[in-house]
Amino acid sequence: MELLKGKVAVVTGAAQGLGLAIARLFTEQGARVVLADLNIESARREAAALDGAAVRCDVTDAGDVDALIGTAVEKFGALDIMVNNAGITRDKTIGKMTPDEFRTVVDVHLYGAWLGTRAAMAVMRGQGAGAIVNMSSISGKVGNFGQTNYSAAKAGIVGLTKAAAKEGAARGIRVNAIQPGLIRTAMTEAMPKDAWDSKMAEIPMRRAGEPAEVASAALFLASGLSSYITGTVIEVTGGRHI
Repeated sequence: MELLKGKVAVVTGAAQGLGLAIARLFTEQGARVVLADLNIESARREAAALDGAAVRCDVTDAGDVDALIGTAVEKFGALDIMVNNAGITRDKTIGKMTPDEFRTVVDVHLYGAWLGTRAAMAVMRGQGAGAIVNMSSISGKVGNFGQTNYSAAKAGIVGLTKAAAKEGAARGIRVNAIQPGLIRTAMTEAMPKDAWDSKMAEIPMRRAGEPAEVASAALFLASGLSSYITGTVIEVTGGRHI
């Protein structure tokens, strides 16, 4: 059963990590996917393997985001699913963090998700249907030491998701968010061992999550399986911080 057969999806930050895992699963489930990333070489390589399309996109640039959505509609004829996943980190304690480091992270995560949601909804309103999935983080729920920028941005995405869900509901647009916990990626595996062990101790399931497990949550929220769900936040954390 292909849960996304005939659907068109855009995934930002899709050249690697969680975004790539989502793009791959969506393709397996029948979707045509546009992979957006600043790393256009990697995005093109992955898109070719998925018979999709790749677009270089700075998610903090409104023109880039509008062009990304336009490419999806022009190439595949519609936009059914938008996944706002692109993100960065600039970790420092608040006393050492510069204003630019704070604003850059907030811009990429929160402003980028707002631009993506805004552009996607403009198309989806005309279609009378659509699903938007915004990538938050468990740090947006509990806060992380040294991540005032990241935690603030990820908390903001929850508010954005709920407000957009209210605006889109009457037009058949569902907007939901995912809060991953400790997921095994190149970035997390580069953490010092003591930091990794400290996070692992907080997880009742006693293991890190895999990118495919976050992708499965995104698939659920993008598909008809969640047809009566909007404005919600799914935690993919192994029970951490429950």
